[in-house]
Amino acid sequence: MSLSQRMEAFDKTDLYVVITGLYCYGRSPLDILDACLSAGVRLIQFREKEMEDGQCYALGCAFRERTRNAGALLIVDDRVDIALAIGADGVHLGTSDMPLKAALRIAPELIIGASTHNLEEALTAQSTGASYVNIGPIFSTQTKTVATGTVGPAMIDTITPHLSVPFTCMGGIKESNIDEVLQHGARHIAVVTAVTAAEDVQQAARQLRDKILSYQSA
Repeated sequence: MSLSQRMEAFDKTDLYVVITGLYCYGRSPLDILDACLSAGVRLIQFREKEMEDGQCYALGCAFRERTRNAGALLIVDDRVDIALAIGADGVHLGTSDMPLKAALRIAPELIIGASTHNLEEALTAQSTGASYVNIGPIFSTQTKTVATGTVGPAMIDTITPHLSVPFTCMGGIKESNIDEVLQHGARHIAVVTAVTAAEDVQQAARQLRDKILSYQSA
């Protein structure tokens, strides 16, 4: 697919599930992925920061096969090389990862997302060419620590009026607080443990999707 086709598909997504073995709690990441896809999730991030390259590539290929068969987008965290090697749809870059400009040069047809924590970072990412920006961490989270700390749902109101690209929100979002984020206009919600740590992964993903869809159709 071209970048424009990928972004067209991105716009139609709702729940964005980030899967990493560290937070699958002894279960297979592929089993977690299958449950998410069965729940209708069509935006998946493959995140394995510490995995050896060969193993990361092999697991990434399995993620790619499953997401392709389901018609879902696959974003790889951090690793532009792995994203290109497995034929992923995009890559997500944090503030300490490969510079956005460099990623754009070597992967111009991939969706490239950028983590941002304030208006200045979001505008810089947008002007540099990010396909989407992520705003967060919205709430306290065990999966990522950033110097800014939590930014709160109000940061969505601060940043989004200035954006011309799509945005996602992430950080400690779960069924009990997702309404706080949705009420500020977020429609692409990224989660990790709210789904991957759930006893019933498919049900957890479906319930979160139902919440998002209720706001999208309002």
